[in-house]
Amino acid sequence: MSSAADGELPPPAPAAAESLFGPRLPLAVRYARMLTTDAVVRGLVGPREAPRIWDRHLLNSAVVGELIPAGASVIDVGSGAGLPGVPLALARPDLTVTLVESMARRTEFLTEVVAALSLADRVTVVRGRAEECPGRVPPAAVVVARALAPLDRLAAWCLPLAEVGGVVLAVKGASAQEEIATHARAVRRLGGSQPVVHRCGVGLLEVPATVVEIHRRR
Repeated sequence: MSSAADGELPPPAPAAAESLFGPRLPLAVRYARMLTTDAVVRGLVGPREAPRIWDRHLLNSAVVGELIPAGASVIDVGSGAGLPGVPLALARPDLTVTLVESMARRTEFLTEVVAALSLADRVTVVRGRAEECPGRVPPAAVVVARALAPLDRLAAWCLPLAEVGGVVLAVKGASAQEEIATHARAVRRLGGSQPVVHRCGVGLLEVPATVVEIHRRR
């Protein structure tokens, strides 16, 4: 058996994974394996994440699709090892997804993931910082980010990548309401709406995902 330092196999997919990924579950299982082996060896995922790769990462990302309209274009800012963009692309084959990541070793891994999961027709990898992407990447109906930055900085980076009338969805933790209280004024000043908190995956996940929704007003 591989040591944690060398990467290890993920636990079996939980029942919720079949509900979210449907016939694409085998691809999600393959991605989970890449995250807990190759991504660990290359320093993209912590070795202690393997036992919770499904609940904490894949499912927590996929349930964000509850807030995304059918056929939407999606930009995942600071995609890292592909979260939440790759699980969203697997769970929602109607979406087109652009994975934006600034680090070369991460974009190399993302490119390998896209090829291994046969997603090249719907998923594009772009190397660059979010603030460099307006003009390089067409505005999207939905911009997603996970554990990226406090809401004021996140809004500054992500709102310009959304269409006017589009939405930014930020996957957050328990501090979401506190962040809103601290940064709502800055978000509105940047052209965003009053941030709203949603819980995604209620009744499906033991711990639902906390997602902050911000609409681009101008």
